Amino acid sequence: MSVDFDDFVVARSSALLRTAYLLTHDHASAEDLLQTALTKAWFAWGRIDGNPEAYVRRILVNTYATWWRRKWNGELATEELPERHDECASDAGDAVSAAQDLWQAMERLPRRQRAVVVLRFFEDLSVAETAEQMGCSTGTVKSQLSKALAKLRIDPALGLADPADPADTTDPTDLSHLEDQR
Repeated sequence: MSVDFDDFVVARSSALLRTAYLLTHDHASAEDLLQTALTKAWFAWGRIDGNPEAYVRRILVNTYATWWRRKWNGELATEELPERHDECASDAGDAVSAAQDLWQAMERLPRRQRAVVVLRFFEDLSVAETAEQMGCSTGTVKSQLSKALAKLRIDPALGLADPADPADTTDPTDLSHLEDQR
């Protein structure tokens, strides 16, 4: 039993750490989250039927969603405004800026909504697989995803749509612009 768990940890830790990082967007917190999830999995290792990675990923998501160590996401007052992007910025700089904007918008999502977006779009899980990982119904996944996409769509950092513009026909479920962020 212990050898199988050790083999699993060696083989799948990097993929699970990636998921943890996508959830927390902080290396130290991701490592803590993965360590907590693996500790919980070790205690239940003999009872795990089927795919242990799915079981551990579910522990990751549930632990992340209920973790008591929440970081403060408030505003910090400064005397100087941040610099605006120059029109002549390079494409690489724009890509980095877009990635930062995306992560800032993702950090403003509630934990369950962020988890759904990470599992669906960054981990490429289906709605059913996401529901299984989160321990909820497919309807809940769809609902949380819809709410998350709506919030991301109107997030000013992303500039995807003007919420006051009724003529805007941007599809809120079109996340093709996220492909470069994987």
